[in-house]
Amino acid sequence: MAKIVPLFSSSRGNSYYIQGNSDAILIDAGRNCKQIELALSMNGLSMENVRAIFVTHEHSDHISALNVLLKRYKLPLFATQGTLEELASKNILPAGANANVIENTVFIGDFAIRRVETSHDARESCGYFVTTPDRRKVSVVTDTGYLTDDAKAAIGQSHCAVVESNHDIDMLKSGGYPYIIKKRILSDYGHLSNLSCAQALPSFVEQGLTRIILAHLSAENNMPKIALDEAVSSLAKAQMVLNSDYMIDVASPDCIGKSMVF
Repeated sequence: MAKIVPLFSSSRGNSYYIQGNSDAILIDAGRNCKQIELALSMNGLSMENVRAIFVTHEHSDHISALNVLLKRYKLPLFATQGTLEELASKNILPAGANANVIENTVFIGDFAIRRVETSHDARESCGYFVTTPDRRKVSVVTDTGYLTDDAKAAIGQSHCAVVESNHDIDMLKSGGYPYIIKKRILSDYGHLSNLSCAQALPSFVEQGLTRIILAHLSAENNMPKIALDEAVSSLAKAQMVLNSDYMIDVASPDCIGKSMVF
């Protein structure tokens, strides 16, 4: 049985635990080590089952626990060349870290993990397309200004997908952020809006996606109900029925007790 547990999902921190059989991988580690260990424990999980850590990019809400986790558990780390160079320059990687460049697909036990192109204001960001030991497929695509062709292809092949639904455009435009921050978020190197996410979902469900997790919601410029309603409305217009054709959930900032089996 494959499942994904969004441990944290917000600008305060992001981390996703993907399990297949008894083994697991961790995508991002954006809170401190104690918080990640506690979140795992409260979900009946453990770092002892994690076989590798994959990082999407070097922003602090994705790497805060990385240094301590690598020291404590001696796990292999995978990221793009650009991300690893940024981590090294920030002294995030401990001495002797088992850091590896992911060019395309790597194999960890019976997992296959492929990097997915994203578009963000980081050195060399990416998402991940994971095939679990029982051949189930899940994509994690957040922190992207738009869905690249690579990301669309990965999500379209997935049984389950974590897709960014960061902000409501009107809330962002009328909110208190400085103009330069608004411009960044709305750009092709920023974050995916509710509208962009919702408009893309029907195509993915038509291709076979049945489990959707809306992720990385802004605390200031979004609300879970707004993101969920926009996604469900878009799917309903395409004649797709909630809890029949697909299931959908919103990853909260602290997803204790939430998981999705796929």
